[in-house]
Formats: sequence, structure tokens, C-alpha cells
Amino acid sequence: MIHPTALVDASARLADDVEVGPFSVIGPDVTIGAGSVIGPHVVIKGPTTLGERTRIFQFASVGEDCQDKKYAGEPTRLVMGDDNVIREGVTLHRGTVQDRGETTIGSRNLLMAYVHVGHDCIIGDDCILANQVTLAGHVTLGDFAIIGGLSAVHQFCHFGEHAMAGGGAIITKDTPAFIMITGNPAQAHGLNAIGLKRRGFSREAIKELNESYKLVYRQGLTVEQALGTMRERYTTAEVERFAASIECSTRGIVR
Repeated sequence: MIHPTALVDASARLADDVEVGPFSVIGPDVTIGAGSVIGPHVVIKGPTTLGERTRIFQFASVGEDCQDKKYAGEPTRLVMGDDNVIREGVTLHRGTVQDRGETTIGSRNLLMAYVHVGHDCIIGDDCILANQVTLAGHVTLGDFAIIGGLSAVHQFCHFGEHAMAGGGAIITKDTPAFIMITGNPAQAHGLNAIGLKRRGFSREAIKELNESYKLVYRQGLTVEQALGTMRERYTTAEVERFAASIECSTRGIVR
């Protein structure tokens, strides 16, 4: 299962059925779960833990030292869940001790070609990052986030669950859950209604989210006024999640 030209450190822990392609390098303190396939010319550096059924394509660099100048060789980590697909040329960096010490990627994510995930990022489950998306350090993505190709996310930004960014977006502020954004600088362009329908959200939830979106973005209210009004009018859990994603913002929200 391991090609004879691959270099696998003796301390790496690979499940018995892991496949490793030609000329790949797997260093010490690397754990790879069952059913995983590591393609040719992949470099994986530890401490890194990859879950089951991970698929990594050629020329990816996984678990490398971060590009933060404060990093001084501390033993930080990269941890990934199950069923992730990492396409060609992707770069995933470990964390820093100035933050959590860990870059965390959930399960069932698709990272397309040449995506970069910087140090201390947190990516939820079921996210899609299209070609050449760049996440600076300390970025957080909620579950089912979708970011279009050639987009960039500024450090410390939060990108909410079920939100979607169009291609080429430059995102320097926090993106609330459930909305669509695009542009440079990114601006809000409505609720991600089609995505929510595809994922089985009820008509009532989508209706209330759409009306809540209008309170924040169309009525000329302050954020505090909009949040107060939506909580008075609506009771669905989805509206509360939308409101909470705005309240937790530390950089201000995309408007």
C-alpha cells in the first residue's frame, strides 16, 4: 500500500490500509486514519492527525510550519476529521502558541486546488473552498460554508454557517450565517435561500431568515435595533443562530 519511493518516518502511525503514492514524504508525529489515500508528491509534517478516508492529491503540503514570524518551532498541531478531500497544491499550516496551538478542520470538506489554510484556522463540517481560496491565520468557518474561487479572508474573520461567498471576494469583516456576499470589498447580497432549500430548511425558517436579513440590511436600523426587533418578532432557532452570528462579531459585519 506504500509505494517504494515514498518516505514514511518510522514513528508515523498509519492505519493498515492507508495508501501512499510515489515520492510522498510523511514525517514523524503524523497519524492517518483508515481508508485514506495519499497521492504522489505529497508532504505531511507533524504533529498532524488526519481522520479516516482522507483523500489528498498530488503536491499538497499538509501540517507545515506556519508563516507567522512569531513562530519559533513550538510543537503545534493540525487536526482533521473524516472524509475530507484535499486537492492538488493545497497548503495547510499548523497553529501557533499565541492562539490555540492548533489548526482544526472538520469532516466532509472539499478543499479544491491551491487552497491555503493559515495557522490557527477552524473549519467546520461540509465546507467547500473553491480553487485558490486563501484563509489568513485565525479564520473561522461555520458548517456548510462555501467560498468561491480566488477569494481571500482576512485574519481573525468569522464566516458563518451556511453562508456563501462569490468568486473573487475580498472578505475583511465577519460574515453572518445564512447570507450571500461577493465583491471587493465584499458586500451582502441577500439570503442564501437556494442553499438553505437544498439542505432541507423549512419554508417558515427561510421566510423568517429572509425577513430578519431585511431588518439588518434594508431598514436603516442599527445592528442593535435590528437584533432586538427580530427577536421580538421571530422564534425559530435559525433566526437565533443568525442573530448570534452577528452578536459574536469582533470585526464588524459585512454590509
